[in-house]
Amino acid sequence: MKMQIARLCQATAFTLLACGVLSAVGMAQTDDNGQRVSPRFVVLPKKELAPNVKQPAGQLQVWNGTFNHQGTNYSYQMVGADPSTNTSALIPTFVIPVSMTISGTNFSPLNGGSSSALARTVLSPVFDLTTDYKQGGVDLGHTQYVDAFQRGNFWSIVRNNPRSHTLLGGPTAHVTVLPTLTLTVPPQDGFIGHPFGPAAGEVDINYFDAQINAYMSAHPAITPATFPIFIVNDVYLTEGGCCIGGYHSATGSQSYAMFDYDDHPGVFSQDVSALSHEVAEWMDDPLLNGGNNTPCGILEVGDPLEGTANYGGFPYVLHGFTYNLQDEVFIGYFGAPLSTSVNSWYSFQNYPFSSICQNGS
Repeated sequence: MKMQIARLCQATAFTLLACGVLSAVGMAQTDDNGQRVSPRFVVLPKKELAPNVKQPAGQLQVWNGTFNHQGTNYSYQMVGADPSTNTSALIPTFVIPVSMTISGTNFSPLNGGSSSALARTVLSPVFDLTTDYKQGGVDLGHTQYVDAFQRGNFWSIVRNNPRSHTLLGGPTAHVTVLPTLTLTVPPQDGFIGHPFGPAAGEVDINYFDAQINAYMSAHPAITPATFPIFIVNDVYLTEGGCCIGGYHSATGSQSYAMFDYDDHPGVFSQDVSALSHEVAEWMDDPLLNGGNNTPCGILEVGDPLEGTANYGGFPYVLHGFTYNLQDEVFIGYFGAPLSTSVNSWYSFQNYPFSSICQNGS
């Protein structure tokens, strides 16, 4: 059943992707507010700007590639520098805390000081450069988690081009935290539920997306050349039910993402698992061209593995904290030659798929 759902999700990539993971909660389960509960990630299709709206100058650094599958060429656009050029790309990255008051209760990634969701996120392996990633005996280098994934993704090229990296940050490879977006969520757009036991906010995705798009428009530092990431704390988004842990999208030429940092061990979207999911999907398919087409849908590299890794169950200890990161599938899963990637694996953590698209093509 999960495999069939994954294939359906990939085939409907230009609607809201709702790749439900049914291993942890039943398809019919509801929370105490009567909302259907299905832990998932989505992608919002690219939105065009209104004719009277001018987007700031700037362009995200991307590169273009292609692979052949069963006689058909498939082109793709990814963030960063072409691995064959043996150069590095540094994408200016902003993290924006979103503090939400829902039914009188505040949910903020700033709460907790040095142990807050925001502080933990900035120090996480998604941005930190010190973790050494060794996959199946192959040393991919000391770098950020998603850069290590991408190096493994194109290891047949990168192994001879050691300076090939795509990093998130600023001049010193650290992200910049922008001013907090503070929202009081209207009752019709959000409430407090208990979808996985602990109390969590549940907020309509369309309401939320409108607020963060308004924020981006009002902050001149955010340009299409940058990558803004919005963080919420213990808040899931809803669209026909709960629970969306993160999404990425583009408005005109501005790409962006959001994720929920959940403080409760073992639950969906635990600490930075959703962040690792969304950053990897953005890097492999920023949606600026509408989405990369493959035999298996667009390059949503996290969706096929949502259930297999306990929504991000690969532990990495850093700065005295155990982070949980999600596995991501390599381009071979989508039909490219398996030899493109490290050890000819299907995924970064070597999940044992037997063929592309889980069931073959």
